[in-house]
Amino acid sequence: MLICPHCQSENPNGNKYCQRCGTSLTQKVCPNCGSDVDLRARLCQNCGKVTGTVWWAIITPLKSGSIPEDMTNLSLEVAEVTTPVAIPESMPNSVTRLSLDDVENPVEELAAPPVSITSEPPTASTPQPEAYLDVEQRYQLLEPLPPLVTEVQVRVLDCQPFQLSPLAALAASPPEWLVTPPNVSAEARPPEVGADSVMTTAIPAIAKPYLALWSQFPQTCAPIHDAWQEDNRQVVLIEDRSDWPQLLECYERETTLAQILPLLYQMTQLWAALEPWSCRQSLLISSNLRIGANKTLALQRLYAESPGSTPTLQDLGQVWQELLHESQRTQFGSLVQLIDELKAGHIQTIDELRSHLQGIANELQVPLTTSPPAPFSPPLQLDELPMQSDDMPTVVLPMQLYSLEDAGCTDVGRQRDHNEDCFGIETRISKQESPRGRTTQAQGLYILCDGMGGHAAGEVASSLAVKTLQQYFQTRWQSPSELPDEATIREAVRTANQAIYNQNQQDTRSGTARMGTTLVMVLLQNTKIAVAHVGDSRLYRLSRRQGLEQLTVDHEVGQREISRGVEPEIAYGRPDAYQLTQALGPRDENFVKPDVKFLELNEDTLLLLASDGLSDNGLLEEKWQTHLQPLLSSSKSLEQGASELIDLANQYNGHDNITAVLIRVKVRPDMQQPG
Repeated sequence: MLICPHCQSENPNGNKYCQRCGTSLTQKVCPNCGSDVDLRARLCQNCGKVTGTVWWAIITPLKSGSIPEDMTNLSLEVAEVTTPVAIPESMPNSVTRLSLDDVENPVEELAAPPVSITSEPPTASTPQPEAYLDVEQRYQLLEPLPPLVTEVQVRVLDCQPFQLSPLAALAASPPEWLVTPPNVSAEARPPEVGADSVMTTAIPAIAKPYLALWSQFPQTCAPIHDAWQEDNRQVVLIEDRSDWPQLLECYERETTLAQILPLLYQMTQLWAALEPWSCRQSLLISSNLRIGANKTLALQRLYAESPGSTPTLQDLGQVWQELLHESQRTQFGSLVQLIDELKAGHIQTIDELRSHLQGIANELQVPLTTSPPAPFSPPLQLDELPMQSDDMPTVVLPMQLYSLEDAGCTDVGRQRDHNEDCFGIETRISKQESPRGRTTQAQGLYILCDGMGGHAAGEVASSLAVKTLQQYFQTRWQSPSELPDEATIREAVRTANQAIYNQNQQDTRSGTARMGTTLVMVLLQNTKIAVAHVGDSRLYRLSRRQGLEQLTVDHEVGQREISRGVEPEIAYGRPDAYQLTQALGPRDENFVKPDVKFLELNEDTLLLLASDGLSDNGLLEEKWQTHLQPLLSSSKSLEQGASELIDLANQYNGHDNITAVLIRVKVRPDMQQPG
């Protein structure tokens, strides 16, 4: 199946356009110049920018005997290549699928040393043939493939980046037999249901620990994109985490014990999860400890333990001492004493270590919240951090609002003589400082309307809708801690519709003279939002992990036809494709059915309400990396960002009024929840 890069919906492999949103599934847009680029191209043909999806392939030889003792690490680094490189002339042309039982010591297969490869540009006179890592010719080699003596690593270009690999599909819900550690006795192992299937035999042994650990810790352990076995080798393709910040660089002297203790507790959870797979060494290498989404601990890669070498809790104590030293928190004697006891070998079990941490947390009044593991999420929608094991307590760090900023801007455009757009922003923010940190509470109402109708009628309709909705929620949104429910929000939209409808009736407007307006509205309560929309004004969400997402689907004829199963190119070939199917005002409340959804923001997020003068012609999808992504940083002014979006729309569109409302939400783990 093909996964749409825009709306994340599933499509049959033969589709050229997303059946939900109409996005091209055969081309991508160059983030630098906006040109359409074929998916199989590594570089933009117009500006030379790298546009292809590049993975890091790790290849290990299949061995029937033991693995040499010095083969101890597995690199998960991924890199983009911007220089043309030489490609080998020949590649294996046969694939032999093996079952997991065909490989002895599957965990030890992780333990191959990386071989560094330097890319050299080919000479201009020597044409270089394309070569692929796989016989299906999906992954094109970007570097020469050296002899497979030990583990080697090469860069590959994914020529089908929108296609979900079989391994990625399986990783969403791995069967129990696949994630059972190798040191579990045969009697305790679940039956290998379906073990003779193609999916089962296609999984190399080297992939099994990653699938198992990532299914439990998706934000901590790097996921595998693809993996297979062929001839005498195993291949895995890994996510890039090389640019994630290192833990020791983040935990400096301003770090509080309220942040350090939950992180140490999380390490104990990981220690227990890594032990059955003989990968505890992954926690003992400082450079391997990273900070991921939601400020959680992340491993850049897995390190297999050398045969005969058993990491101990004393080794973990050494890492903790280094972390505590970097944070300059040596004045907390109880934690220092625990680390000394850990290094001295006085603490023998991971359960005993957890108990000590809980005691210190109680002493310092720092909560360590425990709960059952969260349900697993699909690989393309990782918003939560499922933790490990049904019988182990799990550190759950709920997110709290850290800061909220907003800005709005509107412009008449280059072709209209008056502005029929209208927006409204209302926020209430309170902050409280305490010895345990700052608490921020916020409530926000953000409305954007794009009016239409006879002379000046669009201006009346849009401003009337904004005013009516603001007045409605002033009296019906009194709770300081909860969003209005769906019924209340729908009633608010119907009230705004009725106000415009009544004005049309009073002015005896008919036909195209009847005024109306689109609506997109966001209600925010701390880290939770509610979204309502009617028409083709849009809401976008941008985060570092998910990229840009369109959260609303336009109420127009083309989208209606796509929802009925019509091919996008046919649906949008109609002359009325962009005609609205819903708007506020022209008809009574029986014809208005707003879309309403509720979301929670679990990472730093930028929300953008946009009228069609800004969103038309795929402008935001093409330019988000240059005009929206910088706005995730607090150092960038939202007012300036909104003004630059107006300038961008006037440069590339300009045919309609332009309005942008920006909301920047910063979050962090909530360390003040009751234990």
